[in-house]
Amino acid sequence: MKAVRRKAAHEAGARAATPAGINASGRVRNRRKQGGIATLEFALVAPVLFLLLCIAMDLGVALWVNLTMQYAVREGARYAVTGQSNLDPNTTNQQRYEAVLQEIKVSSMGLYNYVSPSYVITINGGTSQTYSTQASYSTGMFGNPGDIVVLQINCIWPLLTPLIKPFFANGKFSFSVAATMRNEGF
Repeated sequence: MKAVRRKAAHEAGARAATPAGINASGRVRNRRKQGGIATLEFALVAPVLFLLLCIAMDLGVALWVNLTMQYAVREGARYAVTGQSNLDPNTTNQQRYEAVLQEIKVSSMGLYNYVSPSYVITINGGTSQTYSTQASYSTGMFGNPGDIVVLQINCIWPLLTPLIKPFFANGKFSFSVAATMRNEGF
């Protein structure tokens, strides 16, 4: 009889020491009561997860646009220092500045029209001239032979994720890209 009482007391102690939902053999009991918990947890976490994913993609695209425009400006500056004008789409009256802008457009992978570009060009460290519209472009825009030219483009990229827009002015990512080179003796 004592042996039976000891065994019963031992089993009662073992049951008391196990966490809720696990029996003495270590198996989970009452599985039916936990059905749907994972779905509920996913429903609570999914919106935050998707929002963070969208923010990461939006910022990733904005940085990609920045790098692409930096490449385009560098290619445009490389072309500008040669003094050539053969890339100008107007074949009857080719202008050097139009050819440089065409090189920037081609190198921008189609992003040029989406970034609302305005140009700031500094020649020989002097005063900077801003060119924001095509009507303001001029023939002396990229300097003379031997001049040091800083070609800077100010760009604006619209963001897509609504919750990240308040962190940027007017909900747009504004950035500048620049390249500095010395004109060849053309």
